[in-house]
Amino acid sequence: MNAEDALRAAHTEIATQRTRIGELLGQVRDLEAEWTQEAVQRITTENTTLKQRVRQLTTENRTLEERLKAARSNLRFQDRCVADLEAQLLDSPAGKQPANTSADGPDHPSGDRVPR
Repeated sequence: MNAEDALRAAHTEIATQRTRIGELLGQVRDLEAEWTQEAVQRITTENTTLKQRVRQLTTENRTLEERLKAARSNLRFQDRCVADLEAQLLDSPAGKQPANTSADGPDHPSGDRVPR
């Protein structure tokens, strides 16, 4: 009797396993069917487009960072020019012109003369 019960339990387990295997194979077929060649091509194209956009944005970001660095440098230079002019005004007696009355100001870090 024990052997017959074990045999029935084994057959039940085998049937359960076969049912589960069938369900899993169906899920695999469903997943494979969802990825058509068109879908794969579309996703590949979209991925390529996104990579190009990332490269473009990286380049634009680098350019903007360089422009920001240059603008900050220009601002520091202009601040020094203003500070020099303020010092000249404070050092000169009232009503007199500062010692440097040329039309051009100090040299900019780029080598250009800065007009006053």
